[in-house]
Amino acid sequence: MQLALAAGGAAVLPWLTPAQAQTAAALTTTSDQGTRLILLGTKGGPTPSALRAAPANVLLIDGQPYVVDCGNGVAQQLVKAGIKLPQIRDIFLTHQHSDHNADLGNLVLLAWATGLATPVQMYGPPGMRRMMDDFVRMNALDIAVRIKEEGRPPLRPLIKTHEFSGPRVVLENDQVKVTAALVDHYTLKPAFAYRFDSKDRSVVFSGDTAYNENLIQLAKGADVLVHEVMYLPALEKLMRTVDNAPTLLDHLVKSHTSSAQVGLVAARAGVKTLVLSHFVPGGDPAITDDMWSAEARKQFSGEIIVGKDLMVI
Repeated sequence: MQLALAAGGAAVLPWLTPAQAQTAAALTTTSDQGTRLILLGTKGGPTPSALRAAPANVLLIDGQPYVVDCGNGVAQQLVKAGIKLPQIRDIFLTHQHSDHNADLGNLVLLAWATGLATPVQMYGPPGMRRMMDDFVRMNALDIAVRIKEEGRPPLRPLIKTHEFSGPRVVLENDQVKVTAALVDHYTLKPAFAYRFDSKDRSVVFSGDTAYNENLIQLAKGADVLVHEVMYLPALEKLMRTVDNAPTLLDHLVKSHTSSAQVGLVAARAGVKTLVLSHFVPGGDPAITDDMWSAEARKQFSGEIIVGKDLMVI
């Protein structure tokens, strides 16, 4: 498994070795053929943190970006990863939580302001179409001025929404087949996991979920499983800082997957590589990489990667 950091990150990220820095530089200059995964943001939850960016990922398949989730700051993270925003063509939303959809509209608006003139296809749970209608109305003044003064095309016709409520193949073209499965995010339904099967790799994104059989079946034999993870010992510390601790704890335990359970999911699915991401809690620097992965390693004997923002896999 090749690991590096996307363009722009090498000089400021202390865990990058000289060999990784060279690999990162090579990734930005080599052929666009093949499939690469970039973790754009790895923190769970909507509260901004200096430690990690909000949830978002991108698969580069033969140079074409496929974006999964749009947490706060996703456009900036894509630029840091060396991806030109007008390249965006397909966006997949796992569910309607603000840490995953906060910048869904902003990503398209900023891409459009940067030169996007081709349609963007959005795939995910119901609500996207209304969100985009409201978003365009909210930004009507800015959009009208840019159309008049910058020669931009009308924005709303470029946004194509594809809503669904159950498992299905959501996209199939000459680069990739994308399949959605229902997962269990407690009170927020529907919530989806996605599997991307390209010519050279299969990559699965769990989305937000408790331990789930549908996900295990979706991920069978995949090369890479990107799975959310919750570190249970840290929840006690977190609960001391909030007023509604019992309700929040109930939500977290029923909505997310513990590190031990993540390892079991990966083992039962028979994946080659497990990538931990969407860390809950995600803003505690006292939780080390070993702490995040230790329980998972007891269940899963394959490769485990503790994700970091702008990591290339």
